[in-house]
Amino acid sequence: MEDQSKPNKIKTIRPETLEFIILYNQLRGNAFNNNSELAEALGFNNASSITEIIKSRQNIDPEKLKIFKEKYRDLLGGKKTTDKPVNVRNGDGIPMYEITATASGVEVYNDINDAHPVGRMNFPGIEECDFALPVWGHSMYPYLENGCWVALKVISDKKILPGEVYYIEWGDYRMYKRLLMSDNPEEVIAHSDNTTEMIGSRLKYAPFPILIDDIKKLCLVKDIHKKHNH
Repeated sequence: MEDQSKPNKIKTIRPETLEFIILYNQLRGNAFNNNSELAEALGFNNASSITEIIKSRQNIDPEKLKIFKEKYRDLLGGKKTTDKPVNVRNGDGIPMYEITATASGVEVYNDINDAHPVGRMNFPGIEECDFALPVWGHSMYPYLENGCWVALKVISDKKILPGEVYYIEWGDYRMYKRLLMSDNPEEVIAHSDNTTEMIGSRLKYAPFPILIDDIKKLCLVKDIHKKHNH
Protein backbone atom coordinates (compact mmCIF):
# COMPACT_ATOMS: atom_id res chain seq x y z
CA MET A 1 0.00 0.00 0.00
CA GLU A 2 1.49 3.34 -1.06
CA ASP A 3 2.10 6.06 1.51
CA GLN A 4 -0.18 9.04 1.37
CA SER A 5 1.84 12.06 0.27
CA LYS A 6 1.68 15.03 2.61
CA PRO A 7 0.08 18.17 1.23
CA ASN A 8 2.45 20.95 0.24
CA LYS A 9 2.06 23.39 3.13
CA ILE A 10 3.89 26.55 4.10
CA LYS A 11 5.76 25.86 7.31
CA THR A 12 4.62 27.74 10.40
CA ILE A 13 7.61 29.70 11.69
CA ARG A 14 7.39 30.60 15.36
CA PRO A 15 8.23 34.19 16.39
CA GLU A 16 11.25 33.13 18.44
CA THR A 17 12.71 31.54 15.31
CA LEU A 18 12.36 34.79 13.38
CA GLU A 19 14.05 36.61 16.26
CA PHE A 20 16.93 34.14 16.37
CA ILE A 21 17.54 34.47 12.62
CA ILE A 22 17.63 38.26 12.85
CA LEU A 23 20.06 38.23 15.79
CA TYR A 24 22.16 35.51 14.15
CA ASN A 25 22.67 37.68 11.07
CA GLN A 26 23.57 40.67 13.27
CA LEU A 27 26.16 38.80 15.34
CA ARG A 28 27.78 36.41 12.87
CA GLY A 29 31.44 37.28 12.35
CA ASN A 30 31.47 39.27 15.55
CA ALA A 31 30.19 37.12 18.41
CA PHE A 32 30.98 33.86 16.61
CA ASN A 33 32.77 32.92 13.39
CA ASN A 34 30.83 29.88 12.20
CA ASN A 35 27.93 27.57 13.01
CA SER A 36 30.17 25.02 14.72
CA GLU A 37 31.33 27.61 17.22
CA LEU A 38 27.79 28.78 17.88
CA ALA A 39 26.43 25.25 18.19
CA GLU A 40 29.00 24.46 20.87
CA ALA A 41 28.18 27.67 22.75
CA LEU A 42 24.45 26.88 22.77
CA GLY A 43 24.78 23.19 23.57
CA PHE A 44 23.70 21.78 20.19
CA ASN A 45 25.16 18.42 19.18
CA ASN A 46 26.46 19.71 15.84
CA ALA A 47 26.53 22.69 13.49
CA SER A 48 23.79 21.25 11.28
CA SER A 49 21.22 22.15 13.95
CA ILE A 50 22.05 25.83 13.43
CA THR A 51 22.00 25.42 9.66
CA GLU A 52 18.53 23.86 9.79
CA ILE A 53 17.19 26.83 11.74
CA ILE A 54 18.76 29.47 9.49
CA LYS A 55 18.27 27.89 6.09
CA SER A 56 15.33 25.51 6.50
CA ARG A 57 13.44 27.51 9.15
CA GLN A 58 13.44 24.64 11.63
CA ASN A 59 11.90 26.15 14.76
CA ILE A 60 14.32 26.80 17.60
CA ASP A 61 13.78 25.65 21.18
CA PRO A 62 12.83 28.80 23.17
CA GLU A 63 15.34 27.80 25.84
CA LYS A 64 18.13 27.84 23.24
CA LEU A 65 17.09 31.35 22.21
CA LYS A 66 17.19 32.41 25.87
CA ILE A 67 20.74 31.05 26.21
CA PHE A 68 21.76 32.76 22.97
CA LYS A 69 20.46 36.17 24.10
CA GLU A 70 21.99 35.86 27.56
CA LYS A 71 25.39 34.79 26.23
CA TYR A 72 25.65 37.65 23.74
CA ARG A 73 23.72 40.23 25.78
CA ASP A 74 26.59 42.73 25.81
CA LEU A 75 26.92 42.64 22.04
CA LEU A 76 23.18 43.15 21.69
CA GLY A 77 23.44 46.43 23.54
CA GLY A 78 23.47 45.19 27.13
CA LYS A 79 20.32 47.09 28.03
CA LYS A 80 17.62 44.58 28.76
CA THR A 81 14.52 46.72 28.73
CA THR A 82 15.26 50.41 28.07
CA ASP A 83 16.03 50.19 24.36
CA LYS A 84 13.87 48.49 21.75
CA PRO A 85 15.46 45.03 21.56
CA VAL A 86 14.17 42.40 19.21
CA ASN A 87 11.97 40.78 21.82
CA VAL A 88 9.11 38.62 20.64
CA ARG A 89 6.58 37.30 23.14
CA ASN A 90 3.15 35.79 22.74
CA GLY A 91 0.72 38.61 22.12
CA ASP A 92 3.35 40.97 20.72
CA GLY A 93 3.86 41.92 17.10
CA ILE A 94 1.48 41.49 14.19
CA PRO A 95 -0.60 38.34 13.62
CA MET A 96 0.59 35.85 11.01
CA TYR A 97 -2.13 34.09 9.03
CA GLU A 98 -1.35 30.94 7.09
CA ILE A 99 -3.32 30.60 3.86
CA THR A 100 -2.88 28.21 0.98
CA ALA A 101 -3.18 28.75 -2.74
CA THR A 102 -5.00 26.96 -5.50
CA ALA A 103 -3.08 24.99 -8.12
CA SER A 104 -2.90 28.11 -10.26
CA GLY A 105 -1.16 30.03 -7.49
CA VAL A 106 -4.16 32.29 -6.83
CA GLU A 107 -6.03 32.08 -3.56
CA VAL A 108 -9.82 31.91 -3.72
CA TYR A 109 -11.22 34.61 -1.47
CA ASN A 110 -12.15 33.95 2.12
CA ASP A 111 -12.18 36.41 4.96
CA ILE A 112 -8.95 36.48 6.99
CA ASN A 113 -11.01 37.74 9.92
CA ASP A 114 -12.51 34.27 10.12
CA ALA A 115 -9.05 32.68 10.50
CA HIS A 116 -6.87 32.27 13.59
CA PRO A 117 -3.26 33.53 13.71
CA VAL A 118 -0.59 30.85 13.51
CA GLY A 119 1.99 33.07 15.20
CA ARG A 120 3.21 36.62 15.68
CA MET A 121 5.84 38.54 13.72
CA ASN A 122 7.84 41.21 15.49
CA PHE A 123 11.04 42.89 14.37
CA PRO A 124 12.11 46.50 13.74
CA GLY A 125 10.42 48.20 10.80
CA ILE A 126 6.99 46.58 10.94
CA GLU A 127 5.50 48.43 13.91
CA GLU A 128 2.89 50.15 11.73
CA CYS A 129 1.89 46.98 9.87
CA ASP A 130 -1.40 45.22 10.53
CA PHE A 131 -0.76 41.55 9.74
CA ALA A 132 1.52 39.16 7.87
CA LEU A 133 0.77 36.63 5.15
CA PRO A 134 2.88 34.11 3.25
CA VAL A 135 3.52 34.42 -0.47
CA TRP A 136 2.26 31.70 -2.78
CA GLY A 137 3.09 31.13 -6.43
CA HIS A 138 5.73 32.71 -8.62
CA SER A 139 3.99 35.62 -10.34
CA MET A 140 5.91 38.25 -8.35
CA TYR A 141 9.33 36.57 -8.49
CA PRO A 142 12.05 37.72 -7.87
CA TYR A 143 10.63 40.50 -5.67
CA LEU A 144 8.42 38.08 -3.74
CA GLU A 145 9.51 34.46 -3.49
CA ASN A 146 7.12 31.59 -2.95
CA GLY A 147 6.97 30.78 0.77
CA CYS A 148 8.36 34.03 2.16
CA TRP A 149 6.34 36.07 4.65
CA VAL A 150 5.20 39.64 4.04
CA ALA A 151 4.26 42.33 6.57
CA LEU A 152 1.28 44.33 5.31
CA LYS A 153 -0.23 47.75 6.04
CA VAL A 154 -3.96 48.15 5.34
CA ILE A 155 -4.73 51.13 3.08
CA SER A 156 -8.27 52.06 4.05
CA ASP A 157 -8.70 55.03 1.72
CA LYS A 158 -7.52 53.03 -1.34
CA LYS A 159 -4.94 55.68 -2.22
CA ILE A 160 -2.51 53.78 -4.44
CA LEU A 161 1.14 54.70 -4.97
CA PRO A 162 1.80 53.63 -8.58
CA GLY A 163 4.67 51.18 -8.88
CA GLU A 164 4.41 49.79 -5.35
CA VAL A 165 3.56 46.16 -4.56
CA TYR A 166 0.26 45.44 -2.85
CA TYR A 167 -1.70 42.52 -1.51
CA ILE A 168 -5.24 42.83 -2.86
CA GLU A 169 -8.50 41.02 -2.40
CA TRP A 170 -10.37 41.47 -5.63
CA GLY A 171 -13.43 39.73 -7.03
CA ASP A 172 -13.28 36.18 -5.71
CA TYR A 173 -9.50 36.12 -5.39
CA ARG A 174 -6.56 37.34 -3.36
CA MET A 175 -3.17 38.10 -4.90
CA TYR A 176 0.06 40.12 -4.76
CA LYS A 177 0.57 42.58 -7.63
CA ARG A 178 2.55 45.67 -8.52
CA LEU A 179 -0.11 48.30 -9.24
CA LEU A 180 0.55 50.71 -12.11
CA MET A 181 -1.33 53.73 -13.41
CA SER A 182 -3.93 53.20 -16.10
CA ASP A 183 -5.22 55.57 -18.77
CA ASN A 184 -8.57 55.13 -17.03
CA PRO A 185 -8.41 56.94 -13.65
CA GLU A 186 -10.98 54.53 -12.22
CA GLU A 187 -8.73 51.50 -12.63
CA VAL A 188 -5.16 50.33 -12.10
CA ILE A 189 -3.01 47.84 -13.97
CA ALA A 190 -2.11 44.70 -11.99
CA HIS A 191 1.43 43.88 -13.07
CA SER A 192 3.43 40.73 -12.28
CA ASP A 193 7.19 41.05 -11.85
CA ASN A 194 7.75 37.59 -13.35
CA THR A 195 7.97 38.36 -17.06
CA THR A 196 10.06 35.34 -18.03
CA GLU A 197 7.56 32.48 -17.82
CA MET A 198 5.65 31.99 -21.05
CA ILE A 199 2.80 29.81 -22.27
CA GLY A 200 3.43 29.52 -25.96
CA SER A 201 4.06 33.07 -27.14
CA ARG A 202 2.15 34.70 -24.28
CA LEU A 203 3.19 35.78 -20.80
CA LYS A 204 2.03 33.33 -18.14
CA TYR A 205 1.40 36.26 -15.78
CA ALA A 206 0.12 38.96 -18.12
CA PRO A 207 -0.92 42.37 -16.74
CA PHE A 208 -4.62 43.16 -16.49
CA PRO A 209 -6.82 46.09 -15.39
CA ILE A 210 -8.74 46.20 -12.11
CA LEU A 211 -11.42 48.70 -11.19
CA ILE A 212 -10.35 50.38 -7.96
CA ASP A 213 -13.92 50.16 -6.61
CA ASP A 214 -13.80 46.37 -7.06
CA ILE A 215 -10.85 45.97 -4.67
CA LYS A 216 -12.21 44.60 -1.39
CA LYS A 217 -8.97 44.96 0.59
CA LEU A 218 -5.81 46.90 -0.28
CA CYS A 219 -2.61 46.39 1.70
CA LEU A 220 0.83 47.83 1.00
CA VAL A 221 3.79 45.43 1.21
CA LYS A 222 6.02 47.02 3.85
CA ASP A 223 8.54 44.31 4.71
CA ILE A 224 9.57 40.94 3.31
CA HIS A 225 11.04 38.04 5.27
CA LYS A 226 12.62 35.95 2.53
CA LYS A 227 13.58 32.31 2.73
CA HIS A 228 17.23 31.38 2.40
CA ASN A 229 18.19 29.15 -0.49
CA HIS A 230 18.72 25.57 0.61
